[in-house]
Amino acid sequence: MADTTARALQLLELLQSAQMRTVAEIAERLGVDERTVRRDVKRLHDLGVPVETLRGRYGGYRLAPGQRVLPLMFSDKEAVAVILGLVRAQSAAHDPEIAEQTALAKITRALPTADVARVETLLAVMTRTSRRERVAPDPGVMLTLAEAVDLRRVVDLRYLSGDDVPTRREIHPYGLVTHSGRWYLVAFDTGRQEERTFRVDRIRTARSLPTTFAPSQHPGMGSHLLDIFADADYQWQVVLRIRETEEHIRAQLPRSVARLEQLGRASDEPRDGALPWHRVEIHAESLDWLPSVIAALGCEVVIERPDELRDRVRTAAARMLHACQRRAKSDPYVTGEL
Repeated sequence: MADTTARALQLLELLQSAQMRTVAEIAERLGVDERTVRRDVKRLHDLGVPVETLRGRYGGYRLAPGQRVLPLMFSDKEAVAVILGLVRAQSAAHDPEIAEQTALAKITRALPTADVARVETLLAVMTRTSRRERVAPDPGVMLTLAEAVDLRRVVDLRYLSGDDVPTRREIHPYGLVTHSGRWYLVAFDTGRQEERTFRVDRIRTARSLPTTFAPSQHPGMGSHLLDIFADADYQWQVVLRIRETEEHIRAQLPRSVARLEQLGRASDEPRDGALPWHRVEIHAESLDWLPSVIAALGCEVVIERPDELRDRVRTAAARMLHACQRRAKSDPYVTGEL
């Protein structure tokens, strides 16, 4: 297919996937200058595609309302979007539907061989730490990142921070991980010279560069992401000693929340049914949620630090004791005055 024809079809896909696209945005997505974009828009006009021009500071191009062109086949990005949706549906269900499995197989079989390889690469580098998924990433970004992870290609990102501040980063992508409903990219930020975690839904564009990088030293990206969450630099560093099994503690304090270490040597196994002591380290932005977690553990817990957590637990305990006291005879609920 000629470059101009392929580019015109890509332009049509961009216009169909949004209410409006700016000239600068289209030029960046297609890798051409703005003059070429205007020529491609004219080419679509000549083919009878109803493209409207919106003028002004925030202007651009859009397809005329009610005149969307029906696609004759899935593009690779559309196919990835559908496949991701089916994979999410399968991972969220305890018993995946046969329809989801057959639809996934049909779409995969219908793709060209090269696209099948790209999709399989994407599925191979994805890691899940939980079943819940609620934020859908841009399939084009996912595809680019998956290929970069697989080929160890440096990537140029345009990223929107949590404060809605746009930034540009050059990164070494190590792995894609889904956790608690969101997709994350674990990568090395070359500008900041440190490992970072990026939310994929905040990545606006991703462009693979020809240079490569050395592989990550972390064999399991899912486990590594949970360690990153547990070690986050929050306001409070809490240390507890808990006398219970690891399984019991993890039911209330999962790996993404707390670091867990059994006290004593591995050879010092508890005898006569005695439970082992664990040191638990938690990095938290707030202490308010911890008293209820300590109560829910239902076992022996010692607060090593901070003192502020001891104060909160005392206050919570006083409230619980007050709640279980018998009502006084003067209580209006007891006398029936209310």
